[in-house]
Amino acid sequence: MILTVANAVKACGKIVVVSLVLHGALLGQLLAQQGDIDVGTQSPVAGVTFRFIQSNGITMRIAETGTGPLVLLAHGWPESWYSWRHQMTMLADAGYHVVAPDMRGYGETDKPAAVDDYNINHVAGDLVGILDALGEETAILVGHDWGAIVAWTTVLLHPSRFTALIAMSVPYGGRVAQSPMDSWREDFGENFFYILYHNEPDGVAEAEYDAHPRGLISRLYLSPNAPREPSIITDPRRSAGGWIGRLGAPKGLPDWLRQEDLDYVVSQFENAGFRGGINYYRNFHRNWEITEHLQGVTIKIPVLFIAGSRDSVIAGADKDRLTATISRAAEDLRDVVLIPEIGHWVQQEAPADTNAAMMEFLNSL
Repeated sequence: MILTVANAVKACGKIVVVSLVLHGALLGQLLAQQGDIDVGTQSPVAGVTFRFIQSNGITMRIAETGTGPLVLLAHGWPESWYSWRHQMTMLADAGYHVVAPDMRGYGETDKPAAVDDYNINHVAGDLVGILDALGEETAILVGHDWGAIVAWTTVLLHPSRFTALIAMSVPYGGRVAQSPMDSWREDFGENFFYILYHNEPDGVAEAEYDAHPRGLISRLYLSPNAPREPSIITDPRRSAGGWIGRLGAPKGLPDWLRQEDLDYVVSQFENAGFRGGINYYRNFHRNWEITEHLQGVTIKIPVLFIAGSRDSVIAGADKDRLTATISRAAEDLRDVVLIPEIGHWVQQEAPADTNAAMMEFLNSL
C-alpha cells in the first residue's frame, strides 16, 4: 500500500485509512472435483511448503509450516506470502501452525476479473474461508500494509473467528466520516498521488507496472535513507507522467534485501501481473460504503500495532498519538511498537525486532 500520507493525518488527529494461469484453472477444476490436494513442496524458505485450497469460492495458494494454534499472515501491496519469510519459521519454532496465503489477485491464487470482487467482504471472506478449509474455528490474525487494512475490518466483520490481531504499518481509528477517495481528491487536486493513479480508468497503473515490474519493486523495496538516482519526473502534476519515473532508481540493495529476495518477489509479479493488487485500491470508496454498519463498532480482542518509526504511512506520528488513535477502535490495545529508523517494510527490514514484539504479545495472551 505504501500510503505516503502526511495528508492522511487530518487536523483532528484521525489517520485516514483508513502465472501460471492455465495451471491455476486446471488445478481449480481438480480441487472442485477432488477436494483440497497438496501441490508442490518446494519453496524458497526451508521448512515452508505450498498447497492449494478452496476458500470463499476461489483457489488460493498457501505457504505453511509448523503445528499448533493457527496464525494467519496477510500480506500487502506489492507483496506476497514471501514478505513473511522471517516470521514463518520463528512462529513455527514457537509452536504455531503458520499460514501465509497469496492474497486474492496475487501470486498463484485466483485473480477474479471484476473490480468489485476485491471489496472488503470478499477479501475478508477469503481469510475466514482459509480457517474453514483448514478445519479451524479460530486463528490469530496478522496483517501488514493492505493486509492490515483487511485484517482490521475482518476481525470486525467476523469477531468470533479471531482471538488476537497484530497489525503492521497501517493503523485504524474507526470508520471515517468522509470517503477516503473524496479526501484524497480534495487534497491532491491535479497533483500525482499513487492511490488516485490506481483508481484511474482503463488500467493505466497496471499497464505501467506490468511493463517494468523490476523497475517498480526495486524502487519501492528500499529503506528511508537508501541512496537513489535522481527522479526522472519532478513535475508534481499527474499530467507529467506515471509513478516509476517519480521514484529514483536504487543505487544498490538495502542490507535487508538480498538479490534472490528481490528476484523472487519480481518473479511473482511477472507471472501474476499487478491488476489484482491494484483492484484493492479501486475498492477504497466501495469499502467505505459497505461498512457503514461498522460505524462505532469496536474490536474486543487483544491488539498489537507495529510500525517503523519512519514509515510514511504513519506520517511521523509518535507512540502516544498512535495509541490514542487506535484505542478509539480497539478496546484491548496491548502496545504500539515503533522500531527506530525503520521504514515501511518493517517485518523485512527489522525481522528480529518485529519477531520479538510479536512473541512478547503472543506470550501475553
